[in-house]
Amino acid sequence: MLLLASDNAIDHVLDKPLIVLGGMPVVTMHMVTLLVATLLLLWVLLIAAKSIATGPASQGNDRYLTRGRLGQLVEVMITYLRDRMIRPVIGEPATARYLPYLLAVFFFILMNNLLGLIPLMDLQHVLGIDRLTGGKTWIGGTATGNLAVTAALAFVSFLVIQIHGLKELGLRGWAHHLLGGAPWWLFPIMVPVELAGHIIKPAALAIRLFANMVAGHTLLATLVLFGYTAVKAGTGVLGVSGITLAAGVFAVLISFLELFVAVLQAFIFMFLTAVFISLLSHHGEHEAHGEEQGHGPGEGRGREAEAAHA
Repeated sequence: MLLLASDNAIDHVLDKPLIVLGGMPVVTMHMVTLLVATLLLLWVLLIAAKSIATGPASQGNDRYLTRGRLGQLVEVMITYLRDRMIRPVIGEPATARYLPYLLAVFFFILMNNLLGLIPLMDLQHVLGIDRLTGGKTWIGGTATGNLAVTAALAFVSFLVIQIHGLKELGLRGWAHHLLGGAPWWLFPIMVPVELAGHIIKPAALAIRLFANMVAGHTLLATLVLFGYTAVKAGTGVLGVSGITLAAGVFAVLISFLELFVAVLQAFIFMFLTAVFISLLSHHGEHEAHGEEQGHGPGEGRGREAEAAHA
């Protein structure tokens, strides 16, 4: 555990330049990590899609069964998110239209969050790989712990939300939405507030994801740093062993919490994007959908408001 420690806990979180041209980094560690996460995600989902796909007719009814644990896990996750989370919020036909994007966002963030839980930077240091590459760490960290990455994801969601609003409501309806149902003479107050809200919502998505990823990994690195600090302070073998053992136990416990947070933050980013899409939809269609599901219009709006507040 002491081998994985560093003088600075933030060192495990910060991005590192790899190729610099003209004083500006053009390739960084998080860029490489994003690329690796994307390739891993495509590989995993292709395997899952192959196992979920209907088999040949010679298999009989068994051809409709999903084969393999990975395919079954992905299928359950997609079915749950579609039927229990996305469709009740945005209704149809918006679910069919935006489901690919929402699922792509969820799995992309999830893959990056999970990849960040693997101590790739420390493994490269322990194995001496960084010394072979001139002291550079080519992969590691959590790309979603980089505000530039989360801001880019939030910006794409912002574009999707606004394009949906323009297509759903039209330019006049989108502009009328800026009044928030208030009388026209409140235009000077409501429009700036609503415009700010359109920007603040995706900004909150970016900051929430970034802050949770940075906080968790900084806490883990700090726990590991306790034993390293004890060694530098000249604490005896017994003291160092006790501190290292206690820090290791707490680090394992925090790692399980981080695993939960990794899934939760991917879900929150995806779900709130769906909620923001629903807020720029024809509300009458959602009320009718809610009544078909056995819920009144007021209950549907209340559920959306609670989700947006969360």
